Amino acid sequence: MVITSPVVREKPQPSLYDVAVEQFNIAADVIGLDDDLRRILSTCKRELIVHFPVEMDDGSVQVFTGFRVQHNLAAGPSKGGIRYHPDVTLDEVKALAMWMTWKCAVMGLPYGGAKGGVQVDPKQLSQNELQNLTRRYATEISLVIGPHTDIPAPDVNTNPQVMAWILDTYSMHRGGVAIPGVVTGKPLLLGGSAGRLEATGRGCVFAVEEAARAYGIELAGARVVVQGFGNAGSVAARLLHELGCLVIGVSDSQGGIWNPRGLDIPAVIQHKRQTGTVINFPNAENVSNAELLELDCDILIPAALEGQITRENAPRIKARLIAEAANGPTTPEADRILFDRGIIVLPDIYANAGGVTVSYFEWVQSLQHFYWTEREINSRLKEIMARSFHAIREVAERYRVHMRTAALALAIQRVAEITRLRGIYP
Repeated sequence: MVITSPVVREKPQPSLYDVAVEQFNIAADVIGLDDDLRRILSTCKRELIVHFPVEMDDGSVQVFTGFRVQHNLAAGPSKGGIRYHPDVTLDEVKALAMWMTWKCAVMGLPYGGAKGGVQVDPKQLSQNELQNLTRRYATEISLVIGPHTDIPAPDVNTNPQVMAWILDTYSMHRGGVAIPGVVTGKPLLLGGSAGRLEATGRGCVFAVEEAARAYGIELAGARVVVQGFGNAGSVAARLLHELGCLVIGVSDSQGGIWNPRGLDIPAVIQHKRQTGTVINFPNAENVSNAELLELDCDILIPAALEGQITRENAPRIKARLIAEAANGPTTPEADRILFDRGIIVLPDIYANAGGVTVSYFEWVQSLQHFYWTEREINSRLKEIMARSFHAIREVAERYRVHMRTAALALAIQRVAEITRLRGIYP
């Protein structure tokens, strides 16, 4: 008789959309949201999948897959970035679209949430191929985007030039006259907003400043770690360095660097420009991204990709304050662990909402063809970040929940009330 061992099947990891829905349900439980509104708000309104050919420089044709998801349109047109990444999935885009709804609502913006993406590694494309891909993708999703329906913006591996191509493609389909309100994050010459490139990182720093005042953290000399040294992370690191913080560790996709006495951030930025990475920076020790998250610090800013702080490493996080400049860097299980340990988490739908807030400013300017100074932009952004922080903190204290659940509860309440007021169209 042969005795075989039972097959042990690992529990599948939840998708990013599962995480988003779990977070929604936690907050919905807190505010006692009724079942009808749960069904409406936990479902994406529109999901577009496109498969489109692109002619490459060598004359061959490749077929790419792209997505555009609109989660909710109750408060106004949907808003959300477009990312180019080989691992983009529909579930990921749905989750990010849902988070955009809550992000806009928690900041009091008249938007719903959307997100888009193409399964591609843009680093493998020439500039001409990237333009061909962008214009064809823009044509495919032009069915659903528009200045009063759905407004794209830059995200992972996209930039103002990509937005310019989308603007031009959309405009050419409508007679050729520029329609600047169809995208945000575009070049200044095409109606972009002053301060937009730094908005996500700057907004995160405004959030950190508010939280530091509220929780008694002295920023001068505070030790800061930033995971991810792209646009948001490098700007946040530079601004905190200018405020007198000791930025002791930063990283990018290739790895990280650490110096407990503090890094010269302008020099690190220059080093990355010259070498393409922060690693091997003089007077610093190379560390992995995993090690970087667990460094002894006061403030941790995850500014890379989602799912970085999990139930495995959350018990080893040493920061007093976490400000999420990335989307979805902390899992729900990690949230509970961090909350029980007394670590304050400024959630992504608040901490990285500077980008969408200044995108809103840009959209308003584009529609009016009347533009503001960068000083006005930053002043308005700081005011909104401060107001939103205190609204979230008040909900957190009222319900005795962590800041993510409080931010979600505040956002869901707002969208639910808008939905109730509008009613259900027959």
